[in-house]
Amino acid sequence: MPANDLTRRLGLALPLVQAPMSGGVTTPALVAAVSEAGGLGSLGAGHMSAGAIEAACTAIRRETQRPFAVNLFVPDQRGASNSPEDLAEASAALDAYRAEMGLTPPQDASTAFRPPAWEQQIAAVLKVRPAAVSFCFGLPEAEDLEALGDAGIYLIGTATTVAEARLIEDAGLDCVVAQGFEAGGPRATFTVPHDQGLVGLMALLPQVTASVDIPVLAAGGLMTGQAMAAVLALGAAGAQLGTAFATCTESGLSAVQCQALLSAHEDGTALTEAFTGKPERALRNRFLVEAFTARLPIAPYPAQQAITSDLRRAAAEQDRPDLMALWAGQGVGAVRRCSAGELVSALASEMNQALSTMGDLAGRWPREV
Repeated sequence: MPANDLTRRLGLALPLVQAPMSGGVTTPALVAAVSEAGGLGSLGAGHMSAGAIEAACTAIRRETQRPFAVNLFVPDQRGASNSPEDLAEASAALDAYRAEMGLTPPQDASTAFRPPAWEQQIAAVLKVRPAAVSFCFGLPEAEDLEALGDAGIYLIGTATTVAEARLIEDAGLDCVVAQGFEAGGPRATFTVPHDQGLVGLMALLPQVTASVDIPVLAAGGLMTGQAMAAVLALGAAGAQLGTAFATCTESGLSAVQCQALLSAHEDGTALTEAFTGKPERALRNRFLVEAFTARLPIAPYPAQQAITSDLRRAAAEQDRPDLMALWAGQGVGAVRRCSAGELVSALASEMNQALSTMGDLAGRWPREV
């Protein structure tokens, strides 16, 4: 297929971006392997310190000289006000799980999670200069965008509505990710209540491509080359796949976490705020279901992320997938266990075959009846 602005600017052999999953899933080895295979590997750096970002990018460049991206979480300037009583209630709701895992309840639940310093993250990115930087949860300030752009870094925003996509274009970014309802992990909605950003990709993508002039990346439930071909047919400049890469051998998932994804089906995910206080799509496990059915009190993000941190850490250490946060999109039933290079090769083959089939079908309709 011919190059477009996205693939040309970033020097990609394929219109493929590996989604920047945070929490250690996108290891330097995974990012480098995807980029080396012709796609755009992406480091999920939303929760990483400046030093960790620099170290990870150095490790990526030891394995590839190809372009890669770094993803950052834009701080919520509105902030969430949490009374000590509300935080204590949200924390106490988890004490039964803590007791089950041999944990001592924290004495003070009033210390909210503190994200890494945004200014230091931006400085680290400017120092390491990846080919691209993508953003989730909003738009950075104009001066940050100007500094990154002046450094020659390709800027990618994330939208869940047409209005958000237009804001991203108006802010001068180079590309927008249209995140469908099907996507795993956190919802990127930043201008409307989250329930208004739950638009399926097949409905969202053509409306976004018709509304902006910058390249559009499609994201949400995409797992195969056939799906990549489909979003290209709908006007996308490329496809962003996350869950598909989560079970690659270079991923940071543990064996237990990987097996949980490999055993899941298309109806096995749900949106929940129980883990972090922000709506995120994860595998439907015991904790997710019980938090919903019992209507456990949940503190707003980022406080809930701090409150559940001991539980999530212990669940990972004790190999308890019933209590883990297992982010996954609705396409999880199609995950494969292979290397990232093998997956990219399979995706390319499937995409080209699907595009060829589309070409064969072109002009044959309507048929005489």
